[in-house]
Parts: sequence; structure tokens; C-alpha cells
Amino acid sequence: MRTVVGTSTLKTIFSRRMLVSFVMGFACGLPLLLTITVLQAWMKEEEVDLTVIGMMALVGVPYTVKFLWAPFFDRYIPRFLGRRRGWLVMAQIALMIAIAALGLANPRFNPWMMAFAAFLVTFFSASQDIVVDAYRREDLADEELGLGSSLYVNGYRIGMLLASGGGLILSDYTSFPTVYLIMALCMLPGIVTTLLTPEPAMIGAPQTFREAVAGPLIDYFTRENAILMLAFILLYKIGDTMAGAMTTPFYLEMGFSKTEIGAIVKLFGFWATVGGAFLGGVLMLRLGINRALWVFGILQGVSTAGFAVLARIGYSLPALSGVIAFENLTAGMGTAAYVAFMASITNRKFTATQYALLSSLMGVPRVVASAPTGFLAKQFGWESFFIACVLIAIPGILLLLKFAPWSSVVKT
Repeated sequence: MRTVVGTSTLKTIFSRRMLVSFVMGFACGLPLLLTITVLQAWMKEEEVDLTVIGMMALVGVPYTVKFLWAPFFDRYIPRFLGRRRGWLVMAQIALMIAIAALGLANPRFNPWMMAFAAFLVTFFSASQDIVVDAYRREDLADEELGLGSSLYVNGYRIGMLLASGGGLILSDYTSFPTVYLIMALCMLPGIVTTLLTPEPAMIGAPQTFREAVAGPLIDYFTRENAILMLAFILLYKIGDTMAGAMTTPFYLEMGFSKTEIGAIVKLFGFWATVGGAFLGGVLMLRLGINRALWVFGILQGVSTAGFAVLARIGYSLPALSGVIAFENLTAGMGTAAYVAFMASITNRKFTATQYALLSSLMGVPRVVASAPTGFLAKQFGWESFFIACVLIAIPGILLLLKFAPWSSVVKT
């Protein structure tokens, strides 16, 4: 691995490739909460039935099954801008139009038309995610994947913050259709970036659609330790995920007010996560992805143990601030390494499909492992529950011994 120090590190941080990773992360994060938080607020304001509001969550299905049409982006090459930029600019323009169209729907008198518009937003947003992930993998050198992934994650979080926080604040001063039009225009930096950035070199491409569908699976499962790497993707953040699913009820039971929780989570949590992701990316330039997975994974476990300590201490604002700050810092670092690892094990010939499959798998623990957390917390008590979350994370870290030992560097 190339050693990066001093001015070389700064040069890498402020390079064109890193700026593109950040802006594309912003463009991917912006649409997500426009069909969740902001849309729910609009529908509630229009007195739409709560059952209908709840059913609107189904419009998010494209995010979980995006691997189904990802082979299309690997196989076919538009006649303009190249395989990645051509599809990306089309997805972004369609997404901008869909967001604006969503703002023109009427939630009170035609909620199903609104649902269709919201579905189009999530479909084109998921399509943008597929191509951006592929572009980032092909544009960055292996040793840059860590920092590039961290900047992408931070851009994504800022896009989400603008859409949710900014969108809700704007809705107090203007109409929701105007809010959605403004958010649609916020897609322009992503479109401009796509037009200006160069197309990454194409290293092979599927010659048939059948190859585009089957090739990624054959390529992956014929590798050594393929199953172990899938198990690692499922288990690496499982303890962190399970603990996170119960933090709000835990804070409330400890006696913290909703205002205290909101203020501290926003003040320390958001910026600690952003700072953690950036710090993780910079450290990965020096450590490499393998070593970063070890260090950040252990730190994630320590931060989860912090909740058990808080359960022992009880109500304490300084302790709450410290636990949230450290947990979000390490979560940001772990996520950056996690995303970089998944990108590093994709084959550039099938980047879109393989990354879409892996990122869909990444979301499984968030749903499955989080389901029994309430039962576990009730049965064990808070302190024992968080200790159990630490122990559950250990197998995922130990899997690194098999395919990512400390002394090696992850390569495609």
C-alpha cells in the first residue's frame, strides 16, 4: 500500500475524486427523507388517515430490491457520457422531475397519486444509488476507498439533514409544494458534478444480459472465503445496530427529557458521526481497510459498552453527552470502513450489481436483528442488554482473522 503522509494526505483529501464522492453522497442522501419524514408531516397536516400514512412506508421498497435492476446498468452503455455518467445523469434528471411532481400531488384528495409519485422518487433515487456506488468504486484507487467512502457518507448525512430538518423548517414559512420544488433544485449540484467529472476507465463489461445477471454471483461465490465475507457483512455492525434500536426508550427510562435527548443527540450525535466518518477515512489512508476494520470494530464495541456504564450511572447529562459523542464518533468510523470494504471486494466488471447486492445485505441486520431487542432489554435489564450487544459483536470481528488479518491489505 502506498504510504500517504503530510502534504500528500492533504492533496488526496482535496482532490477532485474526493469532492465528487462528497457531492454524490449529498445527492444520494437528499431524496431519502423526502418520502418519509417530510411527506409524513405534509400528510399529517392535511389530516390524512394514519393508516394511509403508515402504508406510505411501502414506497421505500425500491431501496431494498435495487439489485434486481442493477445488472441493466452494468450491461448497457448509453450513447453519451459513458456507462456510469450516462445512466447517472438520466437517473438524476428523472429524480429531480419526480421530486417536483411529488410536490404537485394532493395528499388529502388523491393520496394514491401521491404514493405513485413518491414511488417514482424512491425508484430513481435507488437507481442513482446503484450508479453512484459503481462510479465511486471505479473512480477511486484502492487506497483511496476509505477516505472516499467516508466523504460519501458525510455528504449523504448532510443531504438527509437538509431534506428533513431544512424541509420541515421551510414548511413553516412556505407551502409544501414549494418545499419540494426547492429540494428538486437542490439536485442540480449533483447533475453538474456528473457532467463535469470524467468517466472512469471501464475494465471489461458483460457482453450479454444473462452474463450481467449471473456473472456477479459466479464471480463472487467462486472466491476463497466468499461465505465468510457475507457473514462478516451481516455481523460486523450487528451489536451497534441492536444497541441503537433501543437507545431512545433507554434514555427516557433513565429520566432524560425529550428536549435533553433531542438537543444532545443533535448537537453531539450528528457532528460526532460526521467527524468520525471523516477521521475514519483519513486514518484508513494510513492503516489500510483491513486494519481499520479491526481498530474501528473494537472501538464500536467499547462505545456500546458505554451504554451499560450509563445504565449503571443513571441520570447524568455529562455522561449522556460523553456516551452519545463517543458512540456516534466510532459509528461514523466503523461505517466508513464497512462501506469501503464492500466496495473493495467488488469486481469492476460487475460493480453496480455486486455492490447493490452487498449493500442490500447490509440492511438485513437493521430489520431482523433489531426486532427482538425490546424483548431482550425487558428480560435482561438495560445493563445486561448492552453487555450482550457487545458480546454479539465479537464473532463479526473474529471473522477478520480468516480473510482480513492485521498484516494484510484488502485488494480487489
